[in-house]
Amino acid sequence: MAKSVSKLVPKVPGVPGVPGASRRAAYSASTKRALVDVAEQLFTEHGYANASLDSIVAGAQVTKGALYHHFSGKQALFEAVFERVEDDASRTIQKALKGRKDPWVKARTGLRTFLTVVQEPRYRRIVVQDGPAVLGHERFREQEERSTFANVVDIVRSVLVAGTWELDEDMVQTFSRIFFGAMASAGESVAGAEDPIAAAERVEIAITFIISGFQALTEAGVEMPTALEPADD
Repeated sequence: MAKSVSKLVPKVPGVPGVPGASRRAAYSASTKRALVDVAEQLFTEHGYANASLDSIVAGAQVTKGALYHHFSGKQALFEAVFERVEDDASRTIQKALKGRKDPWVKARTGLRTFLTVVQEPRYRRIVVQDGPAVLGHERFREQEERSTFANVVDIVRSVLVAGTWELDEDMVQTFSRIFFGAMASAGESVAGAEDPIAAAERVEIAITFIISGFQALTEAGVEMPTALEPADD
């Protein structure tokens, strides 16, 4: 059973000796955090369209004036929630990758962790289902790249370094954007599937197969083409 939203509201105990300005800052921060906490729960459970500002301020036990002090409106509050969910996802992946030296193990670990993250209810609803419509495609992609693209670059760079290829940064970024696009599409297909677990398994099999092919090319010493041959007529 979901926690009562009132339990999400942080308490700010009095601290003897703390100046009034510091007390006000602490209270302001706790109010903002409470609004984001409650909004995250309600957006996850009911979706953006069905989560009203009245229900959010009631759950956070604050006034609408307090909400508008921190956020320009419902969309701005949603963006704060979106950023938190994306940042949490990025940290989860980074933690899974930490200490992974073998590039192929690193790539498969990153893939599996990502596929686990996209099955979480809050990620599915807030990032995948509501994110593009609420933020708009351009803003949605900006936020997604800001939080998760660095993980993709890290993985791709380690894989490319495993080969004997000498690639410039532009080519590394090109590979990274291709894989980032593939992962974003895969995440959408898993999050929107009737059976996310089965969908995640299919995606993992498909992308692992591609990674294995890349590994085989690397171990065989296949050279990276420097220019494309003209297509046959």
